Amino acid sequence: MAASNLFIVVVVLIYMVSLNTYRSAAAAATSATPPPLPKFPAIIVFGDSTVDAGNNNYIKTLAKADMPPYGENFPGHVPTGRFSDGKLVTDIIASMLRIKDEVPPFLKPNLSENELQTGVCFASAATGYDDLVTKLFNVIPLSEQVEMFKSYIDKLKGIVGEDKAKNIIGEALVIISTGSNDFLFNFLNIPIRRLEFDSVGYQRFLLQKLEDFLQKLYELGCRKMVIAGLPPIGCLPVQMTIKFELQTNRECLEDQNDDAQSYNNNLAQLLPQLQAKLPMSKIVYADIYEPLLDMINHPQQYGFVETKRGCCGSGLVEVSFMCNPSSPVCSNSSQFLFWDSVHPTQQAYIYLADYMVNSVLPQLLHV
Repeated sequence: MAASNLFIVVVVLIYMVSLNTYRSAAAAATSATPPPLPKFPAIIVFGDSTVDAGNNNYIKTLAKADMPPYGENFPGHVPTGRFSDGKLVTDIIASMLRIKDEVPPFLKPNLSENELQTGVCFASAATGYDDLVTKLFNVIPLSEQVEMFKSYIDKLKGIVGEDKAKNIIGEALVIISTGSNDFLFNFLNIPIRRLEFDSVGYQRFLLQKLEDFLQKLYELGCRKMVIAGLPPIGCLPVQMTIKFELQTNRECLEDQNDDAQSYNNNLAQLLPQLQAKLPMSKIVYADIYEPLLDMINHPQQYGFVETKRGCCGSGLVEVSFMCNPSSPVCSNSSQFLFWDSVHPTQQAYIYLADYMVNSVLPQLLHV
């Protein structure tokens, strides 16, 4: 056989072996069982408008989403108090984990026994770790959310008994999502706290508030807690508008994103330390900054065509009562990352929930 023909045969053989090896590996990867997810009897939610399922509907505040076009993609096409066109990330997570289809607000009248046993939401839009922001908007501070949680535990005991209630709380998925309002209203847009703190000092102040809050939840029986970091706050449409970036050349505000990243890094370092202090607890950091930033930087990979303004109204400033029945809306909200000038669409929350379920919650498996 000529040398050139021998060379061709060898190359073909190497290619075929490599191809078979690749196919075997691909088949193994395809057939591999995904990592098991924790099973939770209930989901319990604390925080702000990113997870408020409608508690603010039942208090006197302007921070509400109780009118159309909010909720246009929610089942029944009704506004529920959720700051989005549809479900929140916590609703979607609860559904993916087969706990329930939606997480009801604790203040909803006549909650059923099943709703109580499978968990509720205590979050209040416009709240934060710093009570200064809650006073500004007259919403439910975290300290009062704890008191509501105590009332919930009493109700649960009345339904299932003390031992089972303790087990439900101890095994429940607890999600905490807040902090953006503290920076936006107390430090950046209304710089009251900047009279007392620099950015690093204010971060320490907030993280101490968080530590105190987690300690209270632990004392009440919570053991499996997920704490969300800050989003890229400099990419929120309203923040770009405030900096007079109106229709064209709207760019994320890197100084504000730097503050968010710094806070997130400190939060991620703090949580393992807190976990070590609280026996049998599992406290996990949820990085929502990078997933959201990836949607902003690579919108086509998610089917988005607009990431710098919201779907409601002009998308530049509308939020809460400014997004109302007289506001025009985009024709396809699933192509928008943001619903109003602050909050993501249901479609964005679907991607975030998928990330949470597959990358964050498995970390709760091992205590």
